[in-house]
Amino acid sequence: GMPIWDIERVEVLRGPQGTLFGRNTPAGIVKFDSRKPTREFESHVRGSYGTFDTVDARAAISGPLSETVSARLSLLYQSRSDWVDNRAPGNMQDDALGGYDNSAWRLQFLFEPNDRFSALLNLHGWDVDGTARIFRANIIQPGTDDLVPGFEQDEVFHDGQNSQDIEAQGGVLKMDYDLGNATLTSVTGFETLEMFSRGDIDGGFGASFAPPFGPGFIPFPSETADGIPDLDQLTQEIRLTSNGDEQLDWILGAFYFDEELQADTFSFNSLAPGNPRDGFSFQKQQAESWALFGSFNYEPNEDWELQAGVRYTTDDKDFSAERPDPTFQLPTIAPIVRTTDADNVSWDVSVTRIVSDDVNVYARIATGFRAPSIQGRILFAPDFEGGTNPATNGVSVADEEEILSYEVGVKSFLAERKVRLNLTGYVYEVDGQQVVAVGGEFNVATLLNTDTTDGYGLEADIAFAPAPEWLITLGASFNHTEIDDPNLAVTPCGGGCTVLDPIGPNGALVDGNSLPHAPELIFNGIIDYRRVVGDDGLLTASVDWAYHDEKRFFLYESAEFQADSFELGARIAYAFGEAKYEIAAFGRNLTDEDILQNGIDFNNLTGMVNDPRTVGVEFRVNF
Repeated sequence: GMPIWDIERVEVLRGPQGTLFGRNTPAGIVKFDSRKPTREFESHVRGSYGTFDTVDARAAISGPLSETVSARLSLLYQSRSDWVDNRAPGNMQDDALGGYDNSAWRLQFLFEPNDRFSALLNLHGWDVDGTARIFRANIIQPGTDDLVPGFEQDEVFHDGQNSQDIEAQGGVLKMDYDLGNATLTSVTGFETLEMFSRGDIDGGFGASFAPPFGPGFIPFPSETADGIPDLDQLTQEIRLTSNGDEQLDWILGAFYFDEELQADTFSFNSLAPGNPRDGFSFQKQQAESWALFGSFNYEPNEDWELQAGVRYTTDDKDFSAERPDPTFQLPTIAPIVRTTDADNVSWDVSVTRIVSDDVNVYARIATGFRAPSIQGRILFAPDFEGGTNPATNGVSVADEEEILSYEVGVKSFLAERKVRLNLTGYVYEVDGQQVVAVGGEFNVATLLNTDTTDGYGLEADIAFAPAPEWLITLGASFNHTEIDDPNLAVTPCGGGCTVLDPIGPNGALVDGNSLPHAPELIFNGIIDYRRVVGDDGLLTASVDWAYHDEKRFFLYESAEFQADSFELGARIAYAFGEAKYEIAAFGRNLTDEDILQNGIDFNNLTGMVNDPRTVGVEFRVNF
């Protein structure tokens, strides 16, 4: 969860990436590369100020420390003042929520004693103190996905507390040694994190049995927190990569992963003075995984490129959960223990035909998998037997999922290279996809496996430069997902929503539904304009937008818990002094849309929304 800043490039790899990137990448990856230390001195400072006293300050300095060592220091500070008023009786306060302080740092050292060896050490840290997610009771009109009349983003009605604290540190050491025909690489990473997040989950005040209550009907209060007092993660990869002098390029490697985690869950009594704690449970998990992998790229001639890869992975987890301080059940008699282990072989094969300098077509078949998962949300489980009944103790296990994906596409430059057009079509099937049934009657998150999940779609990326001053980038996709499992049933909402699925003896039947948070249609775009002004000035302006059609929040379908989204942004800037200085104005969500982003379904029609319109100014200096 480290913030993203001082970035060199972003790579998006679509489709299963089980060969080179391993488990838990069945849909693809987004890879961020930080800017590295430089041999030449460079630095920059950038700061912005906007709505709600939002501050975003970033700086970096890079350069040589000696003939063989370079360094780069990157700093980030972000803050916002509280801007959401609390209007609950007895808790009324202006500017009670919405603020945060977020700081991060990254210090890198690059050691290059000769042409053959290099070592890059990346040390980093992150600290957050602010508001957690804000839940809002009964903001959805029953029978629709519309917000209630008179909804205001800057008002809530909470009797519970809200806070979030995150502290994380880590380091990565990457070493490369050139052996001549190949390069040996070692990457060692260690990450540690502590966090605590508390919120008023019912989103309102009072309860039906403890009036007054509102807004709307509040069956019972819910104020909870999750914490991670301890998370340590160690990774090690060693790989040997050919240096690309032959028709055949290859990568061979091994990977190791070790993680120790404790996660705590708390509940609090919102109706008692001081909101005292009235429940506590915790879970511990140790996960270990290792893999061997190889990938080969062969070019028989200048028109064809063939690629194939394979990876063998093992994954083991040891899990235990305890409830020493129950809310309404019995304490656990003994730790609830679960273990999982899995072995998997992932592979991919692709072929690329270079039609011309401006066009190539490709086809790819790939597999990937997600390792087995364990969920231990036992604090609110409907269990009165001290955790001894597996059907009700709240611990669930999802077996591994496997995906088989087919993809064909074309990448091209058209109109004398004024247009770049990429088209992709794909179809896939997931065997045993892991899904989460959240909420329901007891606010328990339960892991499940679908029988199969089917998907197919079309994607288009277009970049168009009609004139030297203009660049238009457009993206569009149609993405169909469908659960194929006639027997899969989940407990629907306990807060009065309108369920659209048929109801069976075990709950709502979700066969044929789309996956949660998976809209079918997505459109986005950026229009950029640049113009030289005077001797050394550059005026830039951009407009961007993002749209998706309705997506559902849960496995079951309801009239209320779904929404579409459209947001518009813009930026105008002027750079001068040979691009040393830049001043800009910007705006996000310019049409001030109120967008329902997610929901809580076990208590009432609770929803979470986006940020309102924000505007600001920015100044940047390059040294």
